[in-house]
Amino acid sequence: MARKRYTAEQIINHLREAEIFISQGKSRREASRQIGITDKTYYRWCKEYGGMDISQAKRLKDLE
Repeated sequence: MARKRYTAEQIINHLREAEIFISQGKSRREASRQIGITDKTYYRWCKEYGGMDISQAKRLKDLE
């Protein structure tokens, strides 16, 4: 299975989409499937990028 690589900006946008689905009453599992990722990936992304703006993610990338 081919592996996709997402940029920090794409990850933050996917997390925002998932939050919208969750606020509409869907479960986290359904929301993560809706955006095309697994539950484990969703929780890993939330741990790393949760609550960040795109500008903050770019700054983090520059620091790394």
